[in-house]
Amino acid sequence: MIKIEVLSTDRVGVSQEVLTVFADKGLNVTALEVSTGALHIAVNTSMSSFDTVKLAILAVDGVRECQQVSWLPSELKAKHLLTLLSRIPDAIFDLSADGLVMVANQAALDIVSSISSQPVSQEQVIGQSIEALLSQNLPELKQPTVSHFEISIAAKTFLAELQPVLIKREINGALLTLKASQQLGQQVAFIQQHQAHSIDHMLGVSPQIKLIRQQVSQFADLDLPVLVRGETGTGKELLARALHQSSKRAQAPFLAINCAALPEHLLESELFGYAPGAFSGARKGGKPGLFELAEGGTVFLDEIAEMSVYLQAKLLRFLQDLRYRRVGGTQELSANVRILSASHQNLNQLIAKQVFRADLYYRLNVLQIELPPLRQRQDDVILLAKHFIADAAKQVNCRTPMLSESALTQLKSYSWPGNIRQLQNTMFRIVAINPSNQGQKSIISEQLIVQALSNDASIDKASSNQSGGEQFDRANANTNTSQIEQATMGNNTTESMSEVKDWASAQAQFERELLTQLYPLYPTTRKLAKRLAVSHNKIAIKLKTYGIS
Repeated sequence: MIKIEVLSTDRVGVSQEVLTVFADKGLNVTALEVSTGALHIAVNTSMSSFDTVKLAILAVDGVRECQQVSWLPSELKAKHLLTLLSRIPDAIFDLSADGLVMVANQAALDIVSSISSQPVSQEQVIGQSIEALLSQNLPELKQPTVSHFEISIAAKTFLAELQPVLIKREINGALLTLKASQQLGQQVAFIQQHQAHSIDHMLGVSPQIKLIRQQVSQFADLDLPVLVRGETGTGKELLARALHQSSKRAQAPFLAINCAALPEHLLESELFGYAPGAFSGARKGGKPGLFELAEGGTVFLDEIAEMSVYLQAKLLRFLQDLRYRRVGGTQELSANVRILSASHQNLNQLIAKQVFRADLYYRLNVLQIELPPLRQRQDDVILLAKHFIADAAKQVNCRTPMLSESALTQLKSYSWPGNIRQLQNTMFRIVAINPSNQGQKSIISEQLIVQALSNDASIDKASSNQSGGEQFDRANANTNTSQIEQATMGNNTTESMSEVKDWASAQAQFERELLTQLYPLYPTTRKLAKRLAVSHNKIAIKLKTYGIS
């Protein structure tokens, strides 16, 4: 078979005369495509006959050119379409109204091949029933609206979408799209995380950080559960992401969930998913859980100590063989995931109180990494502060300020009960309010540090955050708070005793001066009320009485 392209002037009858040439020579035309000024013809003949045919066609009035081509325009368009479809990771089947396959992309062919355990070509699936190919009973194709459902093929779960193909408002077929759970998980992971978090993102030169980097390198490819311990704000999720990025699962999803953020029934469905109709308000087609979406990757369970005893038992069963059932489901599923967990609480104490299961603790605590609080890594405070200052300067579009010597001393002497998170937020606050941002030389002074920390003073003083059985150094925190108040209030004194008229005026004078000095440090009625151990309504009334705003 040869394929010929004939270019001619736009003359009435030229196409008919060209076809007459083939008829006169007894050649069978198997395909014909006509467009303005061009004919594309497929003929059952050999290459040796082309020269004779070409001379006869060129003799037709108006024909300018006759040449052999590799593809007809429709074939070339189909090739481009298949190439485009092959780049789509989702499996796509183009179905006729009778449910027969008209076109399938490479991802769809791969699914059919996994069922038959041998490679399948495009030609082999065209014209075949989609239900027979997938061994599935599908919903009615002639539905006017898009339908979503789940199907299981070769022990893998797919989210299916059936979209009708309308031609002149009549249904002439449907597009069946199959999306693997792992692909959904990768999309969710991309939303959760916009950049890679390798071990290089853990800044620090202290011995503790060097040890942690070494542990991450050792634990990354062991593919065993890891328990991350550390106080709030020490970077437990960052460490978990670094473990994932350093492991052989780095290209698969990393999905994180805070066990303290959801009630028991929602957390269960988020982790294990639910079957169709599992409960009132459930999605019609069911929903995959994190263990299903993270197939091949990592699931990070933050604040694991907040998980209920019931879910602890269900998680324990899952960790035994990585098999589970969806909420309300009967089919047993398996997951290939690595479990990382974290907690700022003392799990040993919780086990003693019988609020955390010891057997689950042993399952999760195969490997352990302890993140030190910031007050124990003073060598890293300045390094981290400068990094956060530079990052904040970019966000607020200003010159990166420098830290004065007294500011450096203040940063290193503070206990940072909120750890790295508090340091980061404090540096951002300082850069944002720094009055010298627009100057030739931007400097962060000790006074700016004191003012920024004063907003956290009452919280720091009341904080009793515990981690690993060790309570914060409250005396240190209280000392810092007192220093901040003294630096701000100075040595102001009330009027001399001789100027006091009576008890009421002396009390009013004292209240006015007290509120005037403390209100800038605790700039809301609730913060100031907490500092003075009175109701916020009383503080609001006093501020209004003395005209303090």
